[in-house]
This record gives sequence, C-alpha cells and structure tokens, in this order.
Amino acid sequence: MIPILFLLMLIFVIYKSVKIFFSYRPLSTEIFSISLFFSMLFLYSILTLGFGLIYLMLSMQGFVLLEGMELHNMALWHRLAQSIYFSGVTLLTVGYGDITPVGWARPIALLEALIGYTLPAAFFMKVWHEKER
Repeated sequence: MIPILFLLMLIFVIYKSVKIFFSYRPLSTEIFSISLFFSMLFLYSILTLGFGLIYLMLSMQGFVLLEGMELHNMALWHRLAQSIYFSGVTLLTVGYGDITPVGWARPIALLEALIGYTLPAAFFMKVWHEKER
C-alpha cells in the first residue's frame, strides 16, 4: 500500500513540476533569461529523479524492468544509481541501447522519452509566445 502511495506522490510531483514550468511568466522581455534556464534545468532534474524513483519502486515490488542487468539483484544504492541513469538516458537521448526496458518499464520509458523529446519544442514555443506578447 505504501509503495502505491509513494508512486502516486511521485507522479503528482512530476505533473505539478511540468505544470508550474509552463505557467511561469518571465519578468523580463529578453528571449533568454537565467531564471528560465535554471527552471528548465530544475524541471529536467525532477523528471529524471522522479522517473528513476518510479523504476526503483517498481523493481522493489518484484517487477523485472531492465534487460541487460539484474536490477532487483543489486544493492539498493546500485539499483538507485542504475534507475536514475536509465531515466536520464531515456529522458535526454531516448536511450543508448546498453539497457533495454521490458514489461511495465516499456510504456513508462516511452512516456518519459516522449516528454524528453517534446519538452525542448514546448520550451521554444513558450519563449517565442512570450516574446510575441
């Protein structure tokens, strides 16, 4: 029961982070601002950590998620590091191929890759729209 609540909390934090980022209105009229850059960096960090924790929680529940390594047979710190690594690689590059998602990790990785792929375009459109205003 507690892992499901933790998982729902992680999904809520990811959702709110994306929503807050897109509702942010920059104070200056410059195309590029340091605050917008750091908010984008913070958003990517939250997404990477959040999806990494989702992979970790599912592996702790006994789901086999990643092919090419036995995530459930590692120590907790190694599982956390590998989950965050896989999450970051999936979000930022759509994968290197050294780790392959299996089972429930496939739709989760697909969603994460979709977010990582569309976020820069959405960021550009947000800046362009604010500049036009």
